Amino acid sequence: MSKVAKSQLLPRREFIRRLGWSIAAGTVLILFSLTIGMVGYHTLGGLPWVDAFLDASMILSGMGPVSPLQSTPAKIFAGCYALYSGLALLTTAGVILAPVIHRALHRFHLEDTAQ
Repeated sequence: MSKVAKSQLLPRREFIRRLGWSIAAGTVLILFSLTIGMVGYHTLGGLPWVDAFLDASMILSGMGPVSPLQSTPAKIFAGCYALYSGLALLTTAGVILAPVIHRALHRFHLEDTAQ
């Protein structure tokens, strides 16, 4: 627990450290999600690794698929991965932005109680 009093903002250095940890956690989540997509598109869709990376990253970023899929298992995987990717995108954004939003709300609250 921080030694800062509850009526003060977290020092900038500590805030940047927390933001760094959030960005690191978000990066791990993105890499994990990208890996799942690449393996699925490569094994089930029969795509080469570069094309699997392209399709997985396009779905994960919300842009949509690039390569047509022929087999039923590949299409089912692509649908499930698309649903997962939407959730992963929102979760990653929340994890990365949480310290920023928390600081803004805390600052707003401090300004409100000072009056």
